[in-house]
Amino acid sequence: MQIEENPWRGAEFPDAALADVLWPSTDAEAPRTLLARCPAAGATPLVPVEGFGPALWVKDERGRMDLGSFKALGAAYVIAHEAQEAEHASEGADMTRILEGRTYVTASAGNHGLSVAAGAAIFGARAVIYLADPVPESFADRLRARGAEVVRAGAHYEASMEAAHEAAEDNGWTLLSDSSWPGYTALPHRLMEGYLVMAAEAAEQMEEQAGAPPTHILLQAGVGGLAGACAAHFRKVWGDAPRIVVVEPEAAPALWTAIEAGRFVEAEGPVSNMGRLDCKAASLIALKGLARDADAFALVTDEEASAVLPELSALGLDTSPSGGAGIAALCHMGLPEDARVLCILSEGPAE
Repeated sequence: MQIEENPWRGAEFPDAALADVLWPSTDAEAPRTLLARCPAAGATPLVPVEGFGPALWVKDERGRMDLGSFKALGAAYVIAHEAQEAEHASEGADMTRILEGRTYVTASAGNHGLSVAAGAAIFGARAVIYLADPVPESFADRLRARGAEVVRAGAHYEASMEAAHEAAEDNGWTLLSDSSWPGYTALPHRLMEGYLVMAAEAAEQMEEQAGAPPTHILLQAGVGGLAGACAAHFRKVWGDAPRIVVVEPEAAPALWTAIEAGRFVEAEGPVSNMGRLDCKAASLIALKGLARDADAFALVTDEEASAVLPELSALGLDTSPSGGAGIAALCHMGLPEDARVLCILSEGPAE
């Protein structure tokens, strides 16, 4: 594992291209209030875990809204927000058909697509999900079971994202990505706001169980949505006290590369077994927030991410290399025994 301090912590990130990019939201009550209306809503557990040296608490997102990952809080929240706006404009409308006629399109390497599909189905919209060729057909079947149309496009995620973008422009559909780029920030900003539900729950549960804030927080990142949202909330609640470390695959150091360069740049690398984190371009919103809020960035190898899985499985915490990446990093940090560590188990086992 490699780890580097963040030279921009608490300072102004020098990339002028980010000047007009929104900061991550810290309004956890907005998504908590809206998502509480969902029949599958409910807090996920914070689990104390022994055997990793210091005291460890793991926020277990595998049961989130029956979709299997924290991503359930993102796209579904955006769609629910748009349904609420439509409800206000059409008093007495049937909520199960309130978004009929709208189509949401995205690319997905995993759980984001399920959130889009589930949100669209609840409110009568259509979901079209673009998948790259390596995504397992079993996942495509899960999307279809949620009512989504699946389109195969390209040899990697970036190609499927480009195809989804083109489809949105050609057909007048709503592109609902979990990343952000110049000219596309409003929907991903709201999507990241949904992740604050998880962060707010974790902060409350940590105070209840540990009686004190964590000393260290490890947040895995692909484009950075989870890490950016959680870090912003934890800084709001706990200030500068916890040391926040963002964990990425060594093969996909999107945030690491940009932080090192002092500007947005795309990373290069081979395909990683941390498929949900295998993103070569960071979300601009997440990059801006994490340049301010993260203390350090760490890179874990595929082998390190895989090595921790049997230990987690033995504890009843079956997950994927992506889901356990933060805990994999913990194994190589040499933290003192009196540390209090918070990690996110972001999803269940890979398909």
